Amino acid sequence: MIAKTPEPPYYAVIFTSLRTETDKDYNDTAERMVELAKDQPGFLGVESARSEVGITVSYWESLDAIRNWKGHAKHRIAQERGKTEWYSAYKTRICKVERDYGKDENL
Repeated sequence: MIAKTPEPPYYAVIFTSLRTETDKDYNDTAERMVELAKDQPGFLGVESARSEVGITVSYWESLDAIRNWKGHAKHRIAQERGKTEWYSAYKTRICKVERDYGKDENL
């Protein structure tokens, strides 16, 4: 599903990853993190896709909202498990969205 976002500017966190063979608790944790993120102040939406490379883009009102999410206790636990168990490689990028456009009549 394509996230419904407000008029720019806002911020995007792009998380790109390569998985290990370990699946223990991964899907459940990923779902819990999305549900938890939705309850965070400043959260705007999320989009995710995975084939060989996984890409998750979350949208936020501000850099402070992103910092608060990064530091959330349950998210920090998931981050650590990602580093040690679930990802063989990953990259996080934080961007300011200055323009967006497209066909969004079904959002």
